[in-house]
Amino acid sequence: MLFISRRLLHAVLILLGVTLISYLLLFMLPADPVRQIAGRSASPEVVANIRHQLGLDLPFWQQYANYLTRLLHGDLGRSFIQRSEVSDLIAARILPSLQLMAAGILCELILGIVLGTLAALNRGGFADKLLMALSFIGVSAPQFIAAMLFLYLFAVLLDWFPMGGYGGFSHLALPALTLGILGSGWYSRMLRSSMIDVLQQDFVRTARAKGLSRMRILFRHVLPNAVLPLIPMIGIDIGVFLGGLVVVESVFGWPGIGQLAWQAIQQVDIPVIVGVTTVSAVAIVGGNLIADLVLPWVDPRIDVKKQ
Repeated sequence: MLFISRRLLHAVLILLGVTLISYLLLFMLPADPVRQIAGRSASPEVVANIRHQLGLDLPFWQQYANYLTRLLHGDLGRSFIQRSEVSDLIAARILPSLQLMAAGILCELILGIVLGTLAALNRGGFADKLLMALSFIGVSAPQFIAAMLFLYLFAVLLDWFPMGGYGGFSHLALPALTLGILGSGWYSRMLRSSMIDVLQQDFVRTARAKGLSRMRILFRHVLPNAVLPLIPMIGIDIGVFLGGLVVVESVFGWPGIGQLAWQAIQQVDIPVIVGVTTVSAVAIVGGNLIADLVLPWVDPRIDVKKQ
């Protein structure tokens, strides 16, 4: 319980810091959201009246205190532009984000585990060097460039998938594959290092001495221990993906939280921006918390009292 309490306290402090920094940065923006609402031809009196109604004429600390008070009651505010509750706007985008999150992480894991295993089993060889070079390219490639390249290759040239939009498997496959290819580099490099370490352990040597087959040693003894470092990475990805993937969702027209955030940024819709940022922070902190709780359960050797 002490371990969970400490983690929850850290989570609350992180969330407070995220909301404070987000609100401060938006408060300092040169763009005026009231002008977006009132229009360019609005008189100064109309602008001042709207600013007062929205509470944007209050000092920063008072605006932030009001936001925290509403947040404690589950109120993320009301969109300036869409005139809807921010919580309703985000709730409408949760399902597509969940679908993309699950598919993206699944692709990352499959590709990362396969490539990392092949690299570790061929340590120092040509296959190892080639796979690690490809993984380095994957983790270094900008999301926008990679997404546009995959869209052009698989949707325009090969015509295997639709250009974008939200629908069935064909619409989900390309953005999920983009995330999987880009993210698998981290998983493959981590798994390779972990597998090389596990392969040198005494229990693996004992299994070989007993005459167990290579495949049985790999799947029964090596992989179950080597994949443990991937669990915290999955927790981080759950939070990041659920919080919205602005670039990938925008390129493929996927109606998730990331696309909502991009639209809000373009319109200087402060309540939506802060709401999405808060939800993203909650998702990331929650994903890390889940990973922290699952890892000791999967690996009893970890002592939570020392965490």
